[in-house]
Amino acid sequence: MDNYTTIPVFTTVVELGSFSEAGRKLGINKSAVSKRISALEAHLGVKLIQRTTRKLSLTEAGEQYYSYVCRAQALIQDGEAAISSLQGSPKGHLKVSIPMVFGQRHIAPLLSEFLQRYPAIKLTLSLDDRVVDIYEEGLDMVLRIGALSDSNLVARKLSPCRSVLCASPGYLAQHGIPASLADLKQHNCLYYSYFRAGTEWTLEGPQGIERFKPEGNIQVNNSEVLKQLMLEHIGIGQMPLFLVEPELACGTLVPILEDYTLPEHGIYAVYPERAFMPAKLRVFIEYLEEKLSAKQHIW
Repeated sequence: MDNYTTIPVFTTVVELGSFSEAGRKLGINKSAVSKRISALEAHLGVKLIQRTTRKLSLTEAGEQYYSYVCRAQALIQDGEAAISSLQGSPKGHLKVSIPMVFGQRHIAPLLSEFLQRYPAIKLTLSLDDRVVDIYEEGLDMVLRIGALSDSNLVARKLSPCRSVLCASPGYLAQHGIPASLADLKQHNCLYYSYFRAGTEWTLEGPQGIERFKPEGNIQVNNSEVLKQLMLEHIGIGQMPLFLVEPELACGTLVPILEDYTLPEHGIYAVYPERAFMPAKLRVFIEYLEEKLSAKQHIW
């Protein structure tokens, strides 16, 4: 049996947790997937996958085998990347995940020029504010904003990301302008529920580092919605400059507590560590660096 051709079937079943879903992705029927897995198990002489009517699970042997074949596939990808880097123009399928609002505002306007520069690259772009698993979703890169957790991924900083506490003049006229961090307790503080730095706002002011837990009548997992609520005089928010720069410039939002500074985070390209970076990914990251560099002094 040529079990090498069955390995992609096995890994797809594991990643999707379903024979039928794996079949749909691979373009074969469920019965063919089941036969391939059974033949692989017969060849190896061990059970790899426990099948029940409700779910699939890996046996101990299956977990070990999956670990080895994933590493083998990564080496194959490195080999393909090394060869493609010698073959002129970058090409291939590039899969990237980017935060929703940042992607709409600052990445989407750049895509047509990138695709014109590199017509042999097929780009699949996912806009999503949740923290995705780069391996589970088969991504080449994710763009992350804010504090990064420790991992075995590579993070390349594309731009700083500074934030500001702000509100609309209408809200401040009605509720007063806070003069200290303690004054925020009397205000409606709007909170971004995917905020990666935790549930507190951390600021550095006249007394050093201070922390404040925002309290308000709404939490939202989309920063564009939060900004709209602020423009409609609902409350105070901590917002990245890449989102509120135009509103601050025209005065529809104004900064508050300017004696305090918020931590500077970063906008990062995050990708798996490889011996050879695929040319398609390298040129995409370099393109983003080129285009975002003009904003660095503002953000």
